[in-house]
Amino acid sequence: MKSNYVVKTLAAVAVAVVFTVSNPLASLANDGNKNANLKDDQVSVQYVGTNENQVVFHVEFENPTAEKFWLIIKNDAGDVVYRKQFSGAHFSKSIFVQKEDTEIRPTFIIRNSNNEVVRKFAVSNVVTENTVVTKL
Repeated sequence: MKSNYVVKTLAAVAVAVVFTVSNPLASLANDGNKNANLKDDQVSVQYVGTNENQVVFHVEFENPTAEKFWLIIKNDAGDVVYRKQFSGAHFSKSIFVQKEDTEIRPTFIIRNSNNEVVRKFAVSNVVTENTVVTKL
């Protein structure tokens, strides 16, 4: 009878240890995940102007979890022309895109491990000619 009591006690202790150990691990699996879904209002891409043969954009990303993310820029054909990984809570960078044609369509992507925010632009270069006639 004593051996049954010892076996039941050891089984109860083993079950208690399993629950104690697995509970914090489950908590870490759910709450310990720093990766958060990106929200549209966390990303700002603004046209700044032109600089010789380049178009200048300013990219900002509020990243409160400071997790790693990618800044990806694609050209008109969808080819990746820039791809770099960053981290930090407050990202701010000026981006210079080469003007090769009279119209370019850059796409800016901020991507973390869960999802991405995309900003697309069409930039047209319009040259106007002014003719001034003065009477002499």
